[in-house]
Amino acid sequence: MVTLATPAQLLIGGKWRHGQEEKSFDIVEPATSEVMARAAVASPGDVDAAVTAARAAFDRGAWSDAPASARAKVIYKIAELIRSHVDRLATLEARNAGKPIRDARDEVLGAAQCFEYYAGAATRIYGETIPVTAPGLDFTLREPVGVVALIVPWNFPLTIASWKVAPALAAGNTAILKPASYTPLTALELGRLALEAGLPEGVLNVITGPGGTTGNALAGHPGVDKIAFTGETLTGVSILQQAAPNITRVSLELGGKSPNIVFEDADLETAVPAAVNSVFGNAGQDCCARSRAFIHRSIAEEFDQRVAAGSRQLKVGDPLDAGTEIGPLISMTQRDRVRGYIEVGQQEGARLLAGGSTPGGALARGSFLEPTVFDRADNRMRIAREEIFGPVLTIIPFADEAEVLRLVNDSPYGLSSDRRAQHQQQS
Repeated sequence: MVTLATPAQLLIGGKWRHGQEEKSFDIVEPATSEVMARAAVASPGDVDAAVTAARAAFDRGAWSDAPASARAKVIYKIAELIRSHVDRLATLEARNAGKPIRDARDEVLGAAQCFEYYAGAATRIYGETIPVTAPGLDFTLREPVGVVALIVPWNFPLTIASWKVAPALAAGNTAILKPASYTPLTALELGRLALEAGLPEGVLNVITGPGGTTGNALAGHPGVDKIAFTGETLTGVSILQQAAPNITRVSLELGGKSPNIVFEDADLETAVPAAVNSVFGNAGQDCCARSRAFIHRSIAEEFDQRVAAGSRQLKVGDPLDAGTEIGPLISMTQRDRVRGYIEVGQQEGARLLAGGSTPGGALARGSFLEPTVFDRADNRMRIAREEIFGPVLTIIPFADEAEVLRLVNDSPYGLSSDRRAQHQQQS
């Protein structure tokens, strides 16, 4: 079991405390299906306490009114502390999220880099002066919004937390960070490091608990000035609904079904590895994963077979093994959901070229799934239209540029996708 400095507690107002109802939930290690820690369940009362603490910290002005250079020093110190704890944080992320350790380490270093960037940005938040008819003077000021709720997903826990926390702090806001229930451990550690760096009490609060209770209470709280959410599309819709009565500002990053387009003149030595890497990283649990591959009919069979061969070469294994390339999915529930899509793809008539099975042996106890490749698919199939969020690639043939642009854009998703196609011109 991982020993945390503050097990099963919430960070509210600079203090670690149990939830008001003293409830907790298990944190399961996806590679082993064993409990590795426990986290506290924040009740609506705890959410209100966190918002109250954040508001009080904002109104005191020790952070929001501090010189930008002073904020920059604290934010940079957080970055230094993340770097100094890279091995511990990477191991925690690998075990909690099922990430290969080399990926987890890169993500921790990326989080440190993010805080470094916004430490520099804190002193470069400028307004504008706008020419107007004399004798008038028109100028703008950029000021903190106030109390911001930052709700992050389980697929990149520390990475996306840093993307939200660092800019919020740089602008002078106070924040409530709510990590996903599957992966709260590095968010709690981030809260601890922020206090160690000298962040004033109440400026960053970290609360844990289910989205249906804790998340809804946070999204619907009238004391929250801004909500930033990354996650599943239907949850984003729910957050908008929760925020609407208070006219709370909301920014959302939701699901995706990104295309990868390969024309007949493409260099397959480059295109094939790129296609494999772009969908199977993080076991396919990436809203920007290029999970639809559109391949020109003239090269489709060769491309498909090469991609299938490349997917079979990926090493599925223990996240703490330095050679592992594909770790487990976040949970058995998610693995079963993805397996359901694999069955649907076969029923719909797509050809299963590779994968689709769960590994045996020592990996059988975890939520592992082989990288899976379908080809000869149709854009109307569910595996082509719905976000699977697992290691599944759907390959769809096309005849010409007009057809592929129509197919690519015939989707309810647009994240990490535009009309540009990868096309190598021949001289």
